[in-house]
Amino acid sequence: MELSAAAKKVVVFDYGFGNVRSAERALARVGAEVEITRDFDKAMNADGLLVPGVGAFAACMRGLRAARGDWIVDRRLSGGRPVMGICVGMQILFTRGIEHGVEAEGLEEWPGTVAPLEADVVPHMGWNTVEAPAGSELFAGLDADARFYFVHSYAVHEWTQEANNPVIAAPKVTWATHGRPFVAAVENGALWATQFHPEKSGDAGAQLLTNWIGTL
Repeated sequence: MELSAAAKKVVVFDYGFGNVRSAERALARVGAEVEITRDFDKAMNADGLLVPGVGAFAACMRGLRAARGDWIVDRRLSGGRPVMGICVGMQILFTRGIEHGVEAEGLEEWPGTVAPLEADVVPHMGWNTVEAPAGSELFAGLDADARFYFVHSYAVHEWTQEANNPVIAAPKVTWATHGRPFVAAVENGALWATQFHPEKSGDAGAQLLTNWIGTL
């Protein structure tokens, strides 16, 4: 299935911890103009910035900071410019991650702790359904039984951010279950993220990326 979207410029941020080629192909499939780079100006000025991530939380954070990615994400969001995180690229948006008893600070865009999955089988590797909230733009046009591809051993199990400002829309949080429920995706103004890999999720992932690009 070939999908289309407005030709928007998307930078896949290359800080050494992400499946950048798969992300590039998936975004190009849905009509985006894609560049893989860590160039500061290009990352700042693109219509959308995609932050992938694989491996350990602490290592991803070190790589991101070394490439000034933490500053870029912060500055883009301060200006309401879209950013999307994938897998560990989503996890590092939370306050902290704990792996093998070692705690590392994240970007603190959302409160929460990335902790080991609580399940009989870890890692969670393969296809799973999600429970998207009403009004989700990220999952628009997708059936409730759509399946997405996950590969992870850690997740956020509790959403603790409170919606105290009636003028600002509360984040939309999508859940999945492996052992116990965990955060599978978040839509929060200009910041969107998924724990699963849309670039590996076939037509459902392509529709999801099309939805994101449609908001750029």
